Amino acid sequence: MARILLIAGDFVEDYEIMVPFQALQAMEHTVHAICPDKREGDSVRTAIHDFEGDQTYSEKPGHAFTLNATFAESDPAEYDALVIPGGRAPEYLRLDERVLEVVRHFMEAEKPVAAICHGAQLLAAAVSLEGLRVSAYPACAPEVRLAGGDYADIAVDQAVTDGKLVTAPAWPAHPEWLKQFNALLD
Repeated sequence: MARILLIAGDFVEDYEIMVPFQALQAMEHTVHAICPDKREGDSVRTAIHDFEGDQTYSEKPGHAFTLNATFAESDPAEYDALVIPGGRAPEYLRLDERVLEVVRHFMEAEKPVAAICHGAQLLAAAVSLEGLRVSAYPACAPEVRLAGGDYADIAVDQAVTDGKLVTAPAWPAHPEWLKQFNALLD
């Protein structure tokens, strides 16, 4: 089974951290959730994003998510794959050079990477997406394109795999996104 690193931050999207964290463990993978400047046992606040017919998603308070590993002690070379959840966290996590180094490690080593929703912001800040078909929350399409990627405008419950990268627009895609990611882990 795979050893998976999951990068989190405050106001990560609740479902986009909780569901993959638990589902991948249920598939017998080891998942370590980390956050810059936080240690194992610390928590991050989450936000619940919902699609209620407005021009963009609504946001409500989510749960406290407890980290099970320490960012400063994590070595990406010890992991087989990376998960990047969405929410507001990627917006500021992309300003942390160490986070970008972690993302670069997985992308350059061609290890499986799963990014959902605003997770594409971390991808676009860390690496060129030239030649890659990448889905994300539609508001992130300009960043995907500016990073050289081919933005995949797919249904909110779908996902796309391009090489070792699996991306999806938002949490309704969890079944397809996790299925495609798990296929890369086998």
